[in-house]
Amino acid sequence: MEQQQNLDRHAPWPFMKMHGLGNDFVVIDGRKTGGGPGSAVIAAMADRHFGVGFDQLAVILPSDQVDARLVFYNADGSISAACGNATRCIARHLLNESGAKTLRLATDHAVLMAEDAGNGLTRVNMGPPVLDWDRIPLAQDIDTLHLPIDGDPVATGMGNPHMTFFVPDVSAIHLEHFGPIHENHPLYPQRTNVEIVQVVSKDEIILRIWERGTGITWASGSCSCAAVVAAARRGLTGRRVKVNVPGGVLEIDWREDGVWMTGPTAHVFDGVWRG
Repeated sequence: MEQQQNLDRHAPWPFMKMHGLGNDFVVIDGRKTGGGPGSAVIAAMADRHFGVGFDQLAVILPSDQVDARLVFYNADGSISAACGNATRCIARHLLNESGAKTLRLATDHAVLMAEDAGNGLTRVNMGPPVLDWDRIPLAQDIDTLHLPIDGDPVATGMGNPHMTFFVPDVSAIHLEHFGPIHENHPLYPQRTNVEIVQVVSKDEIILRIWERGTGITWASGSCSCAAVVAAARRGLTGRRVKVNVPGGVLEIDWREDGVWMTGPTAHVFDGVWRG
């Protein structure tokens, strides 16, 4: 398996600042730098007051098997196997760079297909959801559709673990308190992302997000996918759903070949980290 070379030197690190619906990223092109920074540098860059600020950091690496390999990190420097919005942002960058209409991108979760969806939108197949307790993973063999936790949440894996709650009003949840308690629930040995969902109709939901290792975010691709999978499994929605997040709208379509996510991206600026 191809491995990222983590380089711990402090400077310089050329980067791109990108976002998908306010879910923001620092992207380092490891094809040019020879790898990505270590966890201490990542955490320093993530600081929104003294650094660049981001929800996740992504490193683009070369690959002989696919168009590129992507490695993701949370704002605390911990690794994440998946980041849907960052994948879309990088896919748009690589599509523009190559002139191609489709891409194959390797992550620690799976090889993901990406394509130009037209009208400036980018679509990524996040792969099939993980529904087995031991692969999400959970700490014990239990029904992933009804976890034994107050609020009756659903467990889903989308390359990273998720816990999804359904509530009458997402604005009534104090997510700053609710999120970290459930992120660190003992049922999830690797911690978890937390989604709060309000069902509007069979094809529309409102979503608030607490991301593992980051906190509250304006959007999240993997969380949006997990929320739709959970809602569809409960019979609350269909498989094609408009997801309203604080930063805008994502279209999620759970097909036979995986969960497809469509939405806008933005390349905000380029910079060099010299911390």
